[in-house]
Amino acid sequence: MAWNEPGNKGNGDRDPWGNKNKNQGPPDLDAVLGKLGRRFTALFGKKASGGHGRSPISGTAFAIVIGLIVIVWVISGFYTIKEAQRGVLLRFGSYQGMVAPGLRWKPTFVDKVIPVDVESIRSLPASGFMLTEDENVVRVELDVQYRVTEPEKYLFSVTNADDSLRQATDSALRYVIGHTSMDDILTVGREKVRQDTWQLIEKIIQPYDMGLSVVDVNFLPARPPEEVKEAFDDAIAAQEDEQTFIRQAEAYKREVEPKARGQVQRLLQQAEAYKQQAVLKAQGEVAQFDKLLPEYRQAPEVTRQRLYMETMESIYGKTSKVFLDSKNNGNLLYLPIDKLMEMQKNKSNADDSGQMVPSVNPSSDKPAPSSSNNSAPLRSSDSRSDRYGRG
Repeated sequence: MAWNEPGNKGNGDRDPWGNKNKNQGPPDLDAVLGKLGRRFTALFGKKASGGHGRSPISGTAFAIVIGLIVIVWVISGFYTIKEAQRGVLLRFGSYQGMVAPGLRWKPTFVDKVIPVDVESIRSLPASGFMLTEDENVVRVELDVQYRVTEPEKYLFSVTNADDSLRQATDSALRYVIGHTSMDDILTVGREKVRQDTWQLIEKIIQPYDMGLSVVDVNFLPARPPEEVKEAFDDAIAAQEDEQTFIRQAEAYKREVEPKARGQVQRLLQQAEAYKQQAVLKAQGEVAQFDKLLPEYRQAPEVTRQRLYMETMESIYGKTSKVFLDSKNNGNLLYLPIDKLMEMQKNKSNADDSGQMVPSVNPSSDKPAPSSSNNSAPLRSSDSRSDRYGRG
């Protein structure tokens, strides 16, 4: 029967140290240490004397043992903090501060140092089948990359910071997936799901102040259940084709639109030039008639005749000229003036260059007029009269 059980009447006032005093209190530390010292001395003393009395070297042996214990205690206090780590110093379980990298020493059983990696990027995966906004089931996978920024908060703000972050990630991911359609999750909305999940994770863990910093969130390709995978693959391929055609149309637009704008500008400039040309020409004609008006008022008939002759000259100067005379006894006189002038010009050019020019019939269908014909010679007065319509 145990010493402190209720039924132990005879030994109810005893304690583990053999005291019979009913008014027991906490043991005196000095008395306990003294008692232990006397027991060690007695033990080593008996061994040294063979069981007959105490030996004078018992105190030396005790000192050696104590020295060895102290040396072991001192050596056990050395530790090293790596470059990528920071040490969290605890003294009797109470936080004291941070320890920088390097070789350090701490009193064993008094201080405790917990190294924490603050530079490495840690990865936390999250995955599972989740229900989307349009009541479809999809399997999603997420990878959260984070880093410890404040080691003391990472260790003591919550029971397990990694597990708390895992629960926050799962909660945020399920919330975002539940408010997003399946088409967006599988195709064009993946980036939005990633950003929304990241923001929601930071919002959830902020009140807990866990000393963590989320570096990146990778939203891996989602996939539907295997039973409907082929149908969703076809839908995804169709959406990708749609995006391809849209990009091709945009590229064609960027190619054609500048050309059309250039043509529009060219037509506008041509129209503006034609406008200015027409206006200037009209203004010149008005100015010309304004100068002609006083002369017309002084000699109307002469001015009218001169205008008529100038007009006819401008008209006939742009057309082929043929001289015909049928009044000489019914014989027709055909005189191609343009061809004769062209021959005369070619002959003059040949004479200037010293080369021979072969004779060319001015008319391909009719012979050139000869001196044997009964036609009358062409006079200058007749030529002028025919040129201006014979009055």
